[in-house]
Amino acid sequence: MKTALIALTALMTASCTHAFTAFASEDIADQYPASPLYSKPYEVIPGVFSAIGATAPPTYENSGHNNNLSFIITGEGVVVINSGGAYVLAKALHQEIKALTDQEVKLVFCENGQGHAMLGNSYWAEQGVKIIAHTDAAEEFADRGPQSLSNMQRLNREKAEGTKLSPPTETFEDDYIVEMGDFRIEARHLGPAHSAGDIVVWLPKQGLVISGDMAFHERMLPLFEDSMTAEWLETWDTKFEALEATYVIPGHGHPTNMDQVRRYTKGYLEYLRGKIGEHLENGGTLQDAYYVDQSPYKHLDTFEQLATKNAGRVFEQMEFE
Repeated sequence: MKTALIALTALMTASCTHAFTAFASEDIADQYPASPLYSKPYEVIPGVFSAIGATAPPTYENSGHNNNLSFIITGEGVVVINSGGAYVLAKALHQEIKALTDQEVKLVFCENGQGHAMLGNSYWAEQGVKIIAHTDAAEEFADRGPQSLSNMQRLNREKAEGTKLSPPTETFEDDYIVEMGDFRIEARHLGPAHSAGDIVVWLPKQGLVISGDMAFHERMLPLFEDSMTAEWLETWDTKFEALEATYVIPGHGHPTNMDQVRRYTKGYLEYLRGKIGEHLENGGTLQDAYYVDQSPYKHLDTFEQLATKNAGRVFEQMEFE
C-alpha cells in the first residue's frame, strides 16, 4: 500500500494540467462502450475507486455521466459518493462494484443538490441504501429536481427509464462521520462554495479528499446564480486548504493534487475577480464584462460554454460588493 501511495504521489506531483488531456477531452464521446458509464472505475489509491465522467456537458452518448462517481471498499461495506445522474448510471456503477467485491453498499453521499449528484437516488433507494446529503442540498433538489429530471429525460430519452425523484433519506448540517473497516470517512460541509449544500468527503488516514465541486482543474468551473465567488474563496482559504490533502478526486476530471486544483479553482476565481474589478474601476458595463480577457484558461474543457457566463455572474456580484 505504501509503495502504491508513493507512486501515485510522484505521478500527481509530476503531472501538469495537460497530463490527462487525451482522456478528458470533450472530443471523446464515450470511453466505455460496454457500460452506460463514460469510463470504467479505476483504483485511485487502495480501496478508493472512481468512474471519471466526461469533462464535456451531458449528452446522450455519455448518458449524462459528466461528473465523477466514486466509491470506497472499506472491508465492512461500500460507501458511494454521488448517486449518479440517472437510474441507469447508478445501476451501472453498482454492477462495477459487485464485480470487485461481495461487500454490500451501506451508504451513498450526494456531493450537492444537482441532478448529476442525486437523480440516481431512485436506484439506491430501491436497494434499501441510506442516502445522505447536506440539508441545503436536499432543499435545492426538492426545488430544482423536477427541472433536472425533465432535462435528463429529454437528453437520455429511453435511457431515462426508472429515474424518479427520490430525496435523500438523511441530512446533516456540519459533518457526518463514519468509521467503517479500514477507513474513517468524514463528509463535511466546509462553507459556501460552488452550489448550495456542497460537501467534501475527507479520508484523513489516506490524505485523500473527494472534493466534489469545491475544486476543478481539467474543465472550467461553472458559476451559478448562487455561486458566491468571494465566499467560495474564503471557504477555500480557511477550510479546504486546512485539510492539507495529498490526493484530490475533484467533482469533474481526473484525480490530481492540491497544486492543480488550487491553480484552476482558486487561481481562476481570483484572476476573474481581478479582471472584473479592473473593469468596474474603469466604468465598464455588464455588456462589455462578458469579454474580459480569460485567455490563460482557454485550454480548459467547457471554456467556450462557460467563460462569458462566468464573467457576467462575477460582474453582477462585484457590482454590489
